[in-house]
Amino acid sequence: MIPPTRALRTAFSWLTVAPVGGHNSSAAPDRSLGAAVMAAVPVVGAVLGAVSAIVAFGLSHTGLSTLLIGVLVVVLLAALTRGMHLDGLADTADGLGCYGPPERVTEVMRSGTVGPFGVATLVLVLAVQSTGFAALADEGRWYDLAFAIGFGRIGAVIGTRRSLEPAHRNGFGALVGGTQHTSIAVWLLLALVATIPLGLSANGFDGGHLEVAAVVQGVAVVLGVAVVAWWFTRHCARRMGGMTGDVLGATIELGVALGVVGLLL
Repeated sequence: MIPPTRALRTAFSWLTVAPVGGHNSSAAPDRSLGAAVMAAVPVVGAVLGAVSAIVAFGLSHTGLSTLLIGVLVVVLLAALTRGMHLDGLADTADGLGCYGPPERVTEVMRSGTVGPFGVATLVLVLAVQSTGFAALADEGRWYDLAFAIGFGRIGAVIGTRRSLEPAHRNGFGALVGGTQHTSIAVWLLLALVATIPLGLSANGFDGGHLEVAAVVQGVAVVLGVAVVAWWFTRHCARRMGGMTGDVLGATIELGVALGVVGLLL
């Protein structure tokens, strides 16, 4: 069994630029470590969300416009994650945009270049995220901003459920594909509990009143994003012959975008 501390350290090492030293282990990573890392991914998301919200809060006390703050949050997230999820989003879009069997789809995704579908998808998703973050910042909804970023990572856990096998015998997908089961239910339950502060956030965390409508909206967002992540990863696995690391990155970016939109409705 992988110790939780090693799982967290490796998760931050693999998925962020944090200098935690998780990659220094002499043992080659295997599927047991991959499973532990994926189960810890939402923790990484929570930290990234908290950091982003703190930075956005600080920038809100400067002369910068809220739109620029939203863009800078997107830039910050890309820098903290080495742009891996954005690369996965572009590759997945290009793969889904081509015709042919799974072999052809994965060939396009591994080509190393970004095609028109990838560029268009990146522009649209990043536009939604940046303007959405800006709108939340304009309303002082810092918890909502952190929540959307953190919850978006649960889509990657859903994408590594047992019913979806890896598409290839190597790569990140081979390490983590088909490894999650109980963790999905656990993290979804925790995400539903985490919607309660959304009702307090709607009232400035004054502690005097809980806005039930905001909590209900948050629950709807959690369930809606989870359903979309389930369907999207299933569709991608069918087109690509299994799950890949790129699809997991794409699922995260789409989950964040959908979460922001849902919270602003």
